[in-house]
Amino acid sequence: MSTVYRTLVQTQLALHRAAARAARRERGDVPGWVLVTLMTAGLVAALWAVAEGQLKALFSEALDSARR
Repeated sequence: MSTVYRTLVQTQLALHRAAARAARRERGDVPGWVLVTLMTAGLVAALWAVAEGQLKALFSEALDSARR
């Protein structure tokens, strides 16, 4: 086996082991993602409640202009 090939294989194995260790340590931030999702849904609901009439009018105008 050539020295270059051996070095490449050793580097690949080292990177694979490091990635496997990182994957075991990384558990993710589930509560953070839940909070972001809930806050986004809350913002959309609040904006929809405030601007429902204007959004409907805007949508209707866009459809009317597309039909012409």
